[in-house]
Amino acid sequence: MKKFKILSFVLMATVVASLLSVKDEITPQAVGVARGECVVEVSSRRILHEKDAYSMLPMASTTKVLTAILILDDCDIDEAVIVPKEAEGVEGSSVYLRAGDTYTVRELLYGLMLRSGNDCAVTLALHHSGSIETFSEKMNEKAALLGAERSYFVNPHGLPDSRHHTTAHDLALISAYAMENETFREIVSCKYFEPRNWQNKNKMLFRYDGAVGVKTGFTAAAGRCLVTCAERNGMTLVCVVLNCLQMYERSAELLDECFEAYQIYRLCDSSKPWENFAVRCDFDYPLKKIELRSLRFSDTLKDPLPTEKGEVAGQMNIYLQNNLLFSQNLYII
Repeated sequence: MKKFKILSFVLMATVVASLLSVKDEITPQAVGVARGECVVEVSSRRILHEKDAYSMLPMASTTKVLTAILILDDCDIDEAVIVPKEAEGVEGSSVYLRAGDTYTVRELLYGLMLRSGNDCAVTLALHHSGSIETFSEKMNEKAALLGAERSYFVNPHGLPDSRHHTTAHDLALISAYAMENETFREIVSCKYFEPRNWQNKNKMLFRYDGAVGVKTGFTAAAGRCLVTCAERNGMTLVCVVLNCLQMYERSAELLDECFEAYQIYRLCDSSKPWENFAVRCDFDYPLKKIELRSLRFSDTLKDPLPTEKGEVAGQMNIYLQNNLLFSQNLYII
């Protein structure tokens, strides 16, 4: 028979009482909004802001976030690549690769993400898959694995195609995954790549406190698009705005408001006992301070309890209102 018990209300009340209140709602209107917006906290993937986040829209060169992470997941970044003839003279933004020249995958990724080189995108796609069509299939497979269910990719660079689209929500999930890759973070946070004299086009790196990436984009069809990642007070946020005339100003506004309204709380600490039991995983989650009163902690214990150290005693659960946030085993100490 299982036994269910709720952790002490007094303990929870003490935690809540010790915290200052903040505004409950984010209502950004000072700067013109985008056609699609989404802000996500990277570690938890919690959506902190969304507006038309599921509208399917073209995304121009922000496509290259997925191109880059697919390459990083699958390729040796120090491998030498000979530029194919198909990459020379690709329309749009370019680093002016010439057929027959040799670059490393790493260098091509810097050209892709700092200078938005469409020629780099084609070179990397052909290096990875042998054809743009096959690489696009791999992009769609990767997007689906990351939960980007409303996206469809037909090229690695984002040049206009009526079939090529994403949503602010999908692009935020793809970018959050990418920012967990150390090499990707190193590339997109680089302001200037000295070996090739490439300066990053992303002005957020120079304008916004805590910005660490990631990618700009523009075509006439997509409008101005921007994915930004920023870090403050131990919290990492990804902000996506699609088709936004004031993309830098709007992104800064959304990030400021989310950093003000939310902070990361450690709700489970593996270095401390849970009641009289051990846990083996930490759990951090972004919350508004007012949401702390809606947290609920519970555990389900075996009956009878095992007696040997390290045996599973039951399971602990953390809820926000009625939504399960986290669950893990409890162990006999």
